[in-house]
Amino acid sequence: MKALQRLTSDAGSGLIVAGAALLAVIVANSPLSGAYAAATGASLAVPGLGAHSLADWIKEGPMAVFFFVVGLEIKHELRHGELASWHRAMLPAAAAIGGMIAPAAVYVALNLGAGGHPEGWPVPVATDIAFALAALAIAAPGAHPSLRLFLLTLAVVDDLGAVALIAVLYSQSAAATPLILSALVLAATALIGRWRGTPGAVFAVAFLVVLVLMIKAGVSTSLAGVAVALMVPDRRLQSYQQRLAPWMALLVLPLFAFTAAGVSFSGLGDGALLAPVSLGVAAGLVIGKPLGVLAAAALACGLGLAARPAGLQWRDIVGASLLCGVGFTMSLYLAALAFPADSAHAGQVKAGILAGSVAAALLGGLVLRRMVPKSA
Repeated sequence: MKALQRLTSDAGSGLIVAGAALLAVIVANSPLSGAYAAATGASLAVPGLGAHSLADWIKEGPMAVFFFVVGLEIKHELRHGELASWHRAMLPAAAAIGGMIAPAAVYVALNLGAGGHPEGWPVPVATDIAFALAALAIAAPGAHPSLRLFLLTLAVVDDLGAVALIAVLYSQSAAATPLILSALVLAATALIGRWRGTPGAVFAVAFLVVLVLMIKAGVSTSLAGVAVALMVPDRRLQSYQQRLAPWMALLVLPLFAFTAAGVSFSGLGDGALLAPVSLGVAAGLVIGKPLGVLAAAALACGLGLAARPAGLQWRDIVGASLLCGVGFTMSLYLAALAFPADSAHAGQVKAGILAGSVAAALLGGLVLRRMVPKSA
């Protein structure tokens, strides 16, 4: 039991996913690269849902469960957490908004010229909750609890923004009938959920039905996960989060990382890491994210719209802002939408995500280790 708790802790789950990503990169650049590409690209047909590659099915299936957990976190914060109070929510919310605008602007600025692809601007806007919290737990285990709460709340708002981008940018050709049916299922789930004796299986069935309908509608299944999560009654939010945490840490996120992070450097060619796409993503995460977070937080405090929580210093926010550049899981997910696997730039965007996320984690960890008091 203690071993499971360690594995599903902030530090443990982050290290597991990082290990899966590292393994994917090693395999993709080894004699097993052909087998890896064949396995992740293998076409699998599901009756009524068409044929997709294994990597795509993982992105649309198990990752929908990840977004269900994200939805639970969003609802919990809205109802009982920092986002339930407008005054307390303003600082992390403003920081999150700034942390989404600035990296997108940096990316676009580096992709306006020849060879650029400005349509990839959503890729560096998201923060990976698991990795950011893992880096914080490893670098500054004695940090003030307000720092973790600030980073968690900021990342939740960030994820909410990412889900909104997915809905607006990658669901434009949605079929109307499946969407209407999914809305009816969600409404029925919300009504049934008001009864305290509602079996948990009701939400599982609703999730599967909405998932299938979203696939048929041509909509990202991440929306299915979040939508069903928002229908879960308050009394069950934490219970479901706790039950699903081991599955996220030990199966879903490592599986996605292994199938999504494998980039072959031999296939990138000379200068590919300095191409507008990879450079824009890396710079957006390492430079745009912290600058946006810090500028927006300072502006909110300067205008009197927000105040730093007790025990939280600006030096803490500097370290947290750097950790926000760890995009990884969410960035890889957005990259798969913006640059499909058969895109000529799929390898470049993955390389940019890996380089930027690793650099942000190292810089953030170094700053926090040096600046956060051990006894805090």
